[in-house]
Amino acid sequence: MTELLKNIYHRDFLTVFAAKVQQVLPTFNAVDFVETTLARPWDELALKQRTRKIATILGHYLPQSYQAAIKVLMTIAPECYGFPYLFFSDFVVVYGDVQDDWDLSMQALEWFTQQSSAEFAIRTFILADPTRAMAQLNRWAQSDNQHVRRLATEGCRPRLPWGQSLPIFKADPTPVLALLEQLKNDPALYVRKSVANNLNDIAKDHPDLVIATAKRWQGQSAETDWIIRHGCRTLLRKSFETVKELFGYAIDQPNRPLVQSARLIVNPTTVAIGAKTLIQYKVELRSEDALFVRIEYAVDYVKANGQTSRKLFKLLDKPVNGNVPLVGQRQLNFKDLTTRKHYPGVHQVTLIVNGQSVAQTTLTVIN
Repeated sequence: MTELLKNIYHRDFLTVFAAKVQQVLPTFNAVDFVETTLARPWDELALKQRTRKIATILGHYLPQSYQAAIKVLMTIAPECYGFPYLFFSDFVVVYGDVQDDWDLSMQALEWFTQQSSAEFAIRTFILADPTRAMAQLNRWAQSDNQHVRRLATEGCRPRLPWGQSLPIFKADPTPVLALLEQLKNDPALYVRKSVANNLNDIAKDHPDLVIATAKRWQGQSAETDWIIRHGCRTLLRKSFETVKELFGYAIDQPNRPLVQSARLIVNPTTVAIGAKTLIQYKVELRSEDALFVRIEYAVDYVKANGQTSRKLFKLLDKPVNGNVPLVGQRQLNFKDLTTRKHYPGVHQVTLIVNGQSVAQTTLTVIN
């Protein structure tokens, strides 16, 4: 069984961390800190709840002056690398006064993100004072440190997974786009991925604005072209017609449709929950040497109430030789997942080429 991510926090981890604190703060009661942190209901807590508990309990054992406590954490931060140390920045959220301690908290988050991350913590400050926070993020966007620059773009994502959403930027992402303009040619892939993820967030609420931005950025560099394609990935899946011309996908021509013929087969056509079936397809295109093609298949999954919910799966996305038939296959697994439970019934399977349905079939799922 896959180890639960929350189990990165365990007695040995906390004991080693407490020893680091004790090295710079001899009065730190390491044993009590560990025992209090692990006290019930520790086992029942989810990952973020554990992170918050560590940060909260830590505040009971560090100096009661926020400035002094932050100094301790900033001193040991270079020895505390990676995801588990998110509670450093969470400490800032728990104990820093958003207004009175603003400058010190910004210094701390800038430092902590270089060893771990502060993308969740900064959102508390954005929600409290968007103008002041975005001014800080714009300064970070000019940092020599790639981790700090990434904090600038990741921290203001309107829909950051696991993070608080930012309704102000869902409604008006203009300040975010102005920040992304500064980082669209960043030398670090780490930062460029974050720029693309931010664009993808914005596209879910403002697709036209992202398309306009992509058109403006397109062709400036290979790096920027990669960003806009990755940043439009949700549009490519859910609103292909709006972006197909932006990326040069082949389209129908007068009297020369792109797809000349298509075939889709599912074998077996009856599959039990927990088992697999095989999808096979063949697509013949018009005769041209280079056609940019995206092939997907969609499954209309039957839900508990008998209605259906469509899920798209990518099969191919690249330039192809239209003189050669495209043939392929893919296993379709009906094993229940944490993200999808299967139900018996007739499921429609659709083959899609450049946004157009070109072949359909059905399969029956049984208990």
